[in-house]
Amino acid sequence: MAKYRVVHTNFWSNPMVMEEMTPEDKYFYLYLQTNPNTTQIGIYPITKKQMAFDLGYSIETVHALMDRFISHYKLIRYNPETRELAIKNWGKEHLHKGGRPIMDCISAELKEVEDRSLIQYVAEAIRKQEIRDLYEAFCKNEELIVSEDGNQQEDNTLYITDEDEMEQTCSSGSTLCSQKEQLAFDPTTENETPLQIHSISEDVKEIIEFWDENGFGVTNINGKQQLLSWLDDSSFSQPKAVILKALQIACANNKRRLTYVVGILKNWENESLKTVEEIEQYCENQKPEHKTSPYNQSIPTGRAIPGKFVLDLTAGEES
Repeated sequence: MAKYRVVHTNFWSNPMVMEEMTPEDKYFYLYLQTNPNTTQIGIYPITKKQMAFDLGYSIETVHALMDRFISHYKLIRYNPETRELAIKNWGKEHLHKGGRPIMDCISAELKEVEDRSLIQYVAEAIRKQEIRDLYEAFCKNEELIVSEDGNQQEDNTLYITDEDEMEQTCSSGSTLCSQKEQLAFDPTTENETPLQIHSISEDVKEIIEFWDENGFGVTNINGKQQLLSWLDDSSFSQPKAVILKALQIACANNKRRLTYVVGILKNWENESLKTVEEIEQYCENQKPEHKTSPYNQSIPTGRAIPGKFVLDLTAGEES
């Protein structure tokens, strides 16, 4: 059944939308509120690859837009592990009516949210107390479960981009200090912006180390982030190995640029190649066959001379 999502006309009178957003930003913000994955609660699962497909954008463009809405506008949060997106002002703009049917729908959808910190994030902007209480009840239940298990819930480190805010949260006794150490920082540059897309893993480490050690740009944090996005948002069954293969080819051709590497990856995706083995076989098939040039072949002139023929230069002359 088709879903209908209403965007109020005051969307266009919002000062941030009017004065700060580019036409592309407005289009993206409308998409976030009206795409087929949206829910009643303002939190829904979606991948960057789907966004790119729906909008007709490249993965790089979607990544840049996401970063702008998370870091600059501070209007959304995205958990790359659960692939869940939350819209900060959803409750203020859409959740105005209560009642049993609405509350039942909200409750059912809140149960499906994996990252419960996103529930609290959206709850802060809800004005109707009845609905806000329901959101906060889910957050309290999650805290109770974590306390009983003796485990600490994964916090919002993935979303924080302001260093001061991070330090303030650490001082309040949360687990952000230890989580902060697990983010992928540029290994050779102090006080750099963290690679906030992925927590540290062996795959991420290998890609970053290859990038840094082979001249792609140690301080090019944005380039690393965009390349790492292919670990999550690609059709490859061996994303790390495929990314490293593309980097190796770029080095071999002395094209140490992100655009060149991404071009290679896109070409492999377009050819539906999923593993390094398939890629190597494809590359082997693309090599031209070595044929002997017709100019190098000996071309016979005239007719063949019979084997018993004896050359007599005086034949036919009169004595």
